[in-house]
This record gives sequence, C-alpha cells and structure tokens, in this order.
Amino acid sequence: MTRFDAEVGVVGVGTMGALTMWQLARRGVSAVGFEQFAPGHDRSGAGGESRLFRTAYLEGSHYVPLLRHSRAEWERLGADTGVHLLRLTGGLMIGSEGSAFLDAVGRSIREHDIEHEVLDIDALRTRYPQHAVRPGDVAYLDHESGYLRPEVAVALAASEAERLGAVVHRRARVAEIRMTDAAVEVHTDERVFRFPRLVVSAGVWTSQLLPGITPLHEVIRIVMTWFPTRTPERFTEDVFPIFVRQSDGFDISGWPSIDGATVKIGLNNGWDRVADPDRLDRTVPDALFDEVREAVRTLVPGVDPEVVRAGVYMDGYTTDHDAFVGPLAWDDRITVLGGFSGHGFKLAPAMGTVAADLVTVGSTDLPIDHLRPSRFTANVTAADRVRFGRRATH
Repeated sequence: MTRFDAEVGVVGVGTMGALTMWQLARRGVSAVGFEQFAPGHDRSGAGGESRLFRTAYLEGSHYVPLLRHSRAEWERLGADTGVHLLRLTGGLMIGSEGSAFLDAVGRSIREHDIEHEVLDIDALRTRYPQHAVRPGDVAYLDHESGYLRPEVAVALAASEAERLGAVVHRRARVAEIRMTDAAVEVHTDERVFRFPRLVVSAGVWTSQLLPGITPLHEVIRIVMTWFPTRTPERFTEDVFPIFVRQSDGFDISGWPSIDGATVKIGLNNGWDRVADPDRLDRTVPDALFDEVREAVRTLVPGVDPEVVRAGVYMDGYTTDHDAFVGPLAWDDRITVLGGFSGHGFKLAPAMGTVAADLVTVGSTDLPIDHLRPSRFTANVTAADRVRFGRRATH
C-alpha cells in the first residue's frame, strides 16, 4: 500500500498556489507545497506593491461571479490576518463613447448590476482633474473596484495555510513530476514525495513541468513604472481611484500613490517575449520607456513624465488570453492552474477555491467552463502525456 506525504501536493506556492493551500488548509485537508523561491516573491507574475482589482470586467462579464467570490475571500484573508489587503477605491474606466472597451465594461455592469456611475466629459473633468480629458471621452466609475497588495497577500496566504497545518517547502525546486499507478510523484533534490492528487500552479514554469501538454503560447515580460509628482495630495486613494484608460492611442492603467511621492502608471500591453523564464532580463533600455512617458505626459499632466522606478515581471499567455484551470482530461489526479495572461492576480482566491473543490470533491460550483484545459488539449498525443519533468524547473 502506497504511503502518501499528504492528501494534496501543490507545486508552485506563488499567487495561485498560496491561495490554493490556504483554501485546502481551511477545510482541514493536509497539503504539502513546493516553491523554488518563497511565497510573496517578485520574480514571476506577482509584485509591484499594488495590483488592480476590477469588477466591471472588460475581459468578459462571465468573470464577474469569480471576481465577487474573490473579493469576499480577499476580505476574509484580510480579516484572518489583520492586514487590509484589498482597498476599494473605486475604478475609473475611461475611453471614447461607443468604443469596444467601454461597451465590454458596460456589459459587465448591466448583466451583474454592479454599483457604478456614468461620468460625461464635464463630470469627469470636474471630479477628476488629474486626468486630461479629450473630446468624446466618457467614463464608468465602478464602485466595486480598487487595488490589492500582492507581495504581502501571497506571503500571508501561505503563512495562514501553515498556521492551519499545511507544510510549505521554500527554496525547493521540483526536478520532475511522474505519474505511476499508485501515486503522483514530486521529485526534488531532497527526496521523492507521493500524493494521491496534485495541483500544478507553477506559473511560467508550468510548461516545463508538464512538457507538451500545457497550452502556454508565450511568456511575456511585463514592466511596471512609477512617476514622481509634486502634488501627492492629488493622487491619494480618496481622490484618485484606480483607472484603466484607452485614449489617444494609449492603453494604460494607474494606481493611487502609496508612498506619498510617486504614482504608478503602466502600459497594459506586454513589452516583449521571454525566451527562458530562468533568465528573465530585469533591465530595461531607456528608449523602451518612450511610449509610457508620452502617455503620462499626454493624459496625466500632474505627474512628471520621467520614470523613476521600474519593476520587471512576466506571465504566461494563452492564445485566447484566458487561463487554463482544471484537471488534465486523461488523468484527473493532476489539476493545473496557469496561463492567466496578465489578468490573474485578482482572481486568485476564486482559483484557490476551484482547485480545492476539484481535488476534494471532483467538481466546483464556480463558473469555469470557459477556462477548461480541454479546450486546448484535444490533440495531445499519448507520448506527450508521459513526458513529465525533463529538467529541474520549480
């Protein structure tokens, strides 16, 4: 009879893995996690002091139930730890009237009765003079949006899971994952661990751990940028909500000032491809800042358009920019969470709930049909299914 190390193993205790372990531990399910760095690290998809939490979701109204579940769970984690992780500042979605961007935001609002206001050009100019308004601009103010504190949120989720009985192996790289009839094996430099079920939430390293069977299309470098302001009182969270804006050919997001000196404003598109996640280039040539500098100069005139700080991250993208979440179709002992395509952090508690549901009861009530891995893997060959773990990756 096989002796298991826990009921569930979790490979990758970053954003998704930490929230999965927290959900499992709250249910009394024994779990062992493996993280090549430490929970809360900034060397992949999480980091940057603040991340957007949007409920009027331009990526699709079908995300709203997941977002509302995540909001409740972020608030629960904050209450459990005594740390205010989610700050609901409201969220401005600014664009041209009739644009596809604002139509998508409006659809989420209408279909899910999201508390909001519609601001015409005069109201936008009067209430939020920090933004340079253009003819034809209109905005939704989503009262169910704000920002999260990513590093501390992930670290606290992992530590709460440990407080409730989970085990996290830090600085533990997984060399390979093997499937046997008796167990799912996780091979590390320390030893071989065996589990009846495994969650793989290794971010951009997922396709190396499960080679040939995950639908990551590309790994994209994401750069976040901070700009100084001489009037920080105009950019505090009580007067300057988070925003997403598509105007004058620019597509940017912004956050209230956290440090009382700078404002974080960044391009929404990824910067370039990452050939090897183990060799992420965290240097940025100055010329690559030209577009975001011009966007700030044009659209946020109260901010000095010079980058004084930059943070470099990366995320795995799928061809349709929706994640893959669920069990492998040919072996449901492995549940995979990946490919969040630059918009996954806010969803992490819901994804943790989904993973915990799937590995304990085999199904979930949360709406994830649009995220099923099977939409990408119908043509996976039998040979691909056994090609697990050819190199040390996580």
